[in-house]
Amino acid sequence: MSRRDVEHGTSPVGVDASSPSAGPAAPTLLHTPSFQEMWRELLPVGRHPDSRGYRRYAWTGADAECRDWFKGQAEARGLTYELDRNGNQWAWVGDPEAGDAIVTGSHLDSVPDGGAFDGPLGVVSSFAALDELRRRGVQFGKPLAIVNFGDEEGARFGLACVGSRLAAGQLTVEQAHRLTDGDGITLPRAMEAAGYDPEGIGADPERLARIGAFVELHVEQGRALDLSGDRVGIASAIWPHGRWRFDFRGEANHAGTTRLVDRRDPMLSYAETVLAARCEAELAGAVATFGKIAVEPNGVNAIPSLVRGWLDSRAEDQATLDTVVGGIEKAAHAYADAHGIDLDVVRESFTPVVEFDHALRDELARILGTGSELTVPVLGTGAGHDAGILSGSIPTAMLFVRNPTGVSHSPAEFAAEDDCVAGVSALADVLEGLACR
Repeated sequence: MSRRDVEHGTSPVGVDASSPSAGPAAPTLLHTPSFQEMWRELLPVGRHPDSRGYRRYAWTGADAECRDWFKGQAEARGLTYELDRNGNQWAWVGDPEAGDAIVTGSHLDSVPDGGAFDGPLGVVSSFAALDELRRRGVQFGKPLAIVNFGDEEGARFGLACVGSRLAAGQLTVEQAHRLTDGDGITLPRAMEAAGYDPEGIGADPERLARIGAFVELHVEQGRALDLSGDRVGIASAIWPHGRWRFDFRGEANHAGTTRLVDRRDPMLSYAETVLAARCEAELAGAVATFGKIAVEPNGVNAIPSLVRGWLDSRAEDQATLDTVVGGIEKAAHAYADAHGIDLDVVRESFTPVVEFDHALRDELARILGTGSELTVPVLGTGAGHDAGILSGSIPTAMLFVRNPTGVSHSPAEFAAEDDCVAGVSALADVLEGLACR
């Protein structure tokens, strides 16, 4: 049996896991780890000894450790564990087939040398929120699930949210099979090497049809909550964003013997384009980043023949984003022409603006505003998430936990324990309001 087949944990004594209205779990013989214990268990997984950042890339050893950890947490709580056709992991209270389920969770993979909180905070908080609901003795009126979506960051294959995109039908099987990492390994080969069967990947409308709402908790990737003094916030929308590849092709030559006037150096056009991106973004109140580069032949004493740079750009609305990217492309072509460089620009991915379900968002605000000491500001974000991908198929919402520095995608990413605990409490309140009535 391959690892894509459904696996099940055991149900706690006295609880029928097949019942959509399964009540609070009776005590089990298994120890249920606390938030702090779960956090400590995950901290060393995939952490690089030099950078102190995380390298939890899809279908690698670190990813496998994270997946084993998730399955262990499900089993420790007597949840029904399930692995879907796209490698996403699910842990269920109640019957997964019953419909109108309330789902929470996030992802466990990372960007290169990323921080500890981006993704894992949402998964750890989901298990902790379930524990809190059981301590409260609530009765579940709907199935509840915790999910770990695979390859959210896109660090290995260059496309973000692969697991949720596949499930939502936003990434076709043919497109997924063409995804390749820096070593030339395709996604199917990587899945097979990790013990999974890639033949079944693809859209999963039946599963999504059984979900009534998805709520994702995430550390804020910015400082809005820190500036407002709030611990937890509700997301309003995700800015439109995309990734573009710029291929500058020149002529390789000797760095020591080729006169400056005789050179066709693509690095010059690339460098000027990076500066142009900053100017265009500043003028429009948007963001634009060249954060990844590949150079050929990549020799210290060689003029490059190819400089390939990847642009990430995001803006509050589509018109502004189009203006920024259009301005960058226009400048890049002008610089390339001036230096005798050939230029190709390819849009590799794009996500339009995501307005989270207004009714669900308002319901979260109502729940958190009733008998709560929390204030819950509503704020937008420039970061993409699985909740954004799924928003076209099911009602989705997001909670943000305060980030005191605003730093993310970095080992310096941080959230205070008190704020994390406040996030768990808020998520538990939301899940109780949605699933326990």
